[in-house]
Amino acid sequence: MKTVLKLEELAQLLVATLIFAQLPYAWWWLPALFLAPDLSMLGYLAGPRMGAFCYNLLHHKALALLAGLAGWLLGQPLLLLAGTVLLFHAAFDRLLGYGLKHSTGFQYTHLGHVGRQPAGA
Repeated sequence: MKTVLKLEELAQLLVATLIFAQLPYAWWWLPALFLAPDLSMLGYLAGPRMGAFCYNLLHHKALALLAGLAGWLLGQPLLLLAGTVLLFHAAFDRLLGYGLKHSTGFQYTHLGHVGRQPAGA
């Protein structure tokens, strides 16, 4: 099952890449903006609940699809770019095993624990 989920994420990554290729932006915009959604981790400065909320908001694929769809329907390439970058980033994160965060801490995700297990775990 894990392989099927990774293939699904890879497919979404490829779709985001194909959408990006149709946009009127130079190729370097995608790698340049790739880490922008990770700025949401700054929410952890306000605590784990706020951090998880901020992180999950910018890593949720529904937001990516909503932004992309709005950009397409409104004829706004910048909004479509934002949705494409969000989808690309979220799919790449999930492909690597990084999921949406629980409010108990950054390393606890919907895909399981990320990073080293605490001693005695």
